[in-house]
Amino acid sequence: MIPANAYSAYAKNKITTASPAELTLMLYDGAIKFCNIAIEAIEKKDYKKANINIQKAEKIIGEFQGTLDFKYPVAKDFDRVYSYIMKRLIQANMKKDTEILEEVLRHLHEMRDAWKEVMQKTKNGTAIA
Repeated sequence: MIPANAYSAYAKNKITTASPAELTLMLYDGAIKFCNIAIEAIEKKDYKKANINIQKAEKIIGEFQGTLDFKYPVAKDFDRVYSYIMKRLIQANMKKDTEILEEVLRHLHEMRDAWKEVMQKTKNGTAIA
């Protein structure tokens, strides 16, 4: 069994050495993980845990929105998508609705998969000359 502090050091090192593209992928993975935890929590009627994890997903989406660079036209499209996901997360949290979270998960998976594909077609998210 790996000691908790060894795993923590590994996780911290993974984050500090990751490229911006890899960090973005990790954030998508985190939002997906938190939504899955929230779904399980709702099913177990642990609404406090659901609330905490939905809020974690909201923070990630908020971070994505906050870092959009509107000098690129596509930023407006991403802003609309992130706004919609944020709205649905808030609704899921208020209603403790797993169906809404499942919808959010579908969107997050699509975005994560598209991002991963971009990373694979480029050199880890950087343009190939």
